[in-house]
Amino acid sequence: MRHLLIAAVAAMTFAGTALADVSGKLVLYTSQPNEDAQKTADAFMAANPGVTVEWVRDGTPKIMAKFRAELAAGAPQADLLLIADSVTMEGLKAEGLLMAYPEADTSAYEPGIMDADKAWFATKLITTGIVHNTAAPVKPASYKDLLAPEVTAAFMMPSPLASGAATIHMVAVTGVPDLGWSFYETLAKQGALAEGANGGVFKAVAGGEKLYGFLVDFLAIREKAKGAPIEFVFPTEGVSAVSEPVAILANTKNPDAAKAFVDFLISEEGQKVAAEMGYLPAHPAVAPPAGFPDRAAIKVLPFDPAKALAAEAENKARFTEMFGG
Repeated sequence: MRHLLIAAVAAMTFAGTALADVSGKLVLYTSQPNEDAQKTADAFMAANPGVTVEWVRDGTPKIMAKFRAELAAGAPQADLLLIADSVTMEGLKAEGLLMAYPEADTSAYEPGIMDADKAWFATKLITTGIVHNTAAPVKPASYKDLLAPEVTAAFMMPSPLASGAATIHMVAVTGVPDLGWSFYETLAKQGALAEGANGGVFKAVAGGEKLYGFLVDFLAIREKAKGAPIEFVFPTEGVSAVSEPVAILANTKNPDAAKAFVDFLISEEGQKVAAEMGYLPAHPAVAPPAGFPDRAAIKVLPFDPAKALAAEAENKARFTEMFGG
């Protein structure tokens, strides 16, 4: 792990934290799968042996409910958030609950990926597209292919009420002129199921309980490589993308170590760790993992986090009216 330590020290020098006391404990609240949360913590601790990372994992809405309950009680526990979506981060930023880190080195990244005020930072690109069981009679290439009644009846999606990525996907897809909200309305009328988060969709489609679904790319591609009978499709209209941002909370008890954690995740070495876990890296110099097309071939649908934040309650209410709570 010596090369990881060297890379982390170099990143901290750039960011102006090399002389800081990077030690002690960090508490990370995250929506990453358990295995990935542990790998993320382990990689950082290998590069920063003076720091111990404890993590708590749940879906973004539940992890945020926990954070806010602790905040209301005057006893916040987390130093960092690493969650699915930038919409939640925008809300926290507006409330003054995030600590900006203006010295963070984001020069390698494309404009628009990181928060302009450096209150949150993209750690990867996670797209949502279509997944289908290999035994499915229809091989969808477009969102419109899902509207065939026999396909819709065997279709499942994660609920925006339980998944930040699903919320962003809903906003991005309904923004496509040829789809709009009528696309979701048709899915609901024809019996599509919206329930839980991405893990439940994967289990249902891989197990044959459902034949089609919306799913995040890394989960489908990674599990296919392990033998799951599924295929992931990047629809012709495009995919939504979340950047799984990381942010330092304003109440952090260990700001120097928290800054080092951010430095590591957005460094080229940290991005390679993300790619090794099967994620599409946000860093343009880091190659995507096996099973992904070239980044240039992936069409990402437009998404405005600030606009989505303003309409969040309205969008979720509209979805609930169609699919239930």
